[in-house]
Amino acid sequence: MTTVAIVYHSGYGHTAVLADKVAEGVRDAGQTPVLLKIESAGQDFAPLIEEITKADAVVFGAPTYMGDVSGVFKVFADATASAFFTGAWKDKLAAGFTNSHSFAGDKAHALASLTILAAQHGMNWINLGIAPPNVTAAERGPDTLNRVGSFIGLAAQSDNASTDVTPPAGDRETARLLGERVAKAAVRWTAGAQAAELEQAA
Repeated sequence: MTTVAIVYHSGYGHTAVLADKVAEGVRDAGQTPVLLKIESAGQDFAPLIEEITKADAVVFGAPTYMGDVSGVFKVFADATASAFFTGAWKDKLAAGFTNSHSFAGDKAHALASLTILAAQHGMNWINLGIAPPNVTAAERGPDTLNRVGSFIGLAAQSDNASTDVTPPAGDRETARLLGERVAKAAVRWTAGAQAAELEQAA
């Protein structure tokens, strides 16, 4: 069975909601999610890095603070240099999601930081794969998929309210679909790699 690691930081719980929905999507695709929560900048990141190294794909998640990923996530990203120097994540699949209070908030910059992290590790990025809604602003309600209109990854929006009600249903379902997309892609990717190895060995 294919394993998808979901490594994320969540300051107030809203990004954690999305991580759980990504994991749900992985399960819906018949594969195994591994949720890896970044608790603090001072924790030992070695166990998280080891789990990602064992996984077939990884989904990075972080809130957007001050126009970029959270500082805690950035500390984790810097710690992944240990995997970078050995090429441990080379050719894995990767994707990402972010969340902030505003509809824009430079979330694209945060997602770009996640793609660059993946690229530095030699990983292959999976985009969201869901077109923005072709509706008016007034019709773009809380149940709308990809309501913020991001292509590179999931950009969600949460109000300053309980995680029981925000992020809204549309963002949660978009996260679930991202998890499903990554899991299905990872199945195809690993099957192709195995077939290539068998062909080379023949």
